[in-house]
Amino acid sequence: MAAKESGEKLIALNKKARHLYEFLEKFEAGMVLVGSEVKSLRAGRISFKDGYVKFQGDEAFLIGVHIAPYENAGDFGHEPERPRKLLLHAGEIHGLRTKVEQKGLTVVPLRLYFKNGRAKVEIALVRGKKVYDRRDDLKSRDLARDAARELARH
Repeated sequence: MAAKESGEKLIALNKKARHLYEFLEKFEAGMVLVGSEVKSLRAGRISFKDGYVKFQGDEAFLIGVHIAPYENAGDFGHEPERPRKLLLHAGEIHGLRTKVEQKGLTVVPLRLYFKNGRAKVEIALVRGKKVYDRRDDLKSRDLARDAARELARH
């Protein structure tokens, strides 16, 4: 028997989310996957594109995340953009759903990683940034970079 993996191994990061959204709360969720999806994740073949979390009944699903088909799966492959069930506590699902319905917020995936050999996704309750907020972020980042350069010179 092989020893279990320990710690976290990052698979993918949703860089676009930091630019487009303001994070309010973060959660860690497990995912229901098939074998060929796990193999593709281990190879790092994932794209967040327009991924978000949708609530149906008392369950949460990850929608719009593309996990590339695994070449060696043969006839037992998976559909690349199928909805994937998220494993969260009932209270977390209810709380997130309530906030999404009442306040017009969204839940998006931030990063995907293996934790102790299991695939996990970090999701966040977010509010969309306005265009001027994004410009302010870019401006402050540029000013900080310029100040750091000046300090490095002297």
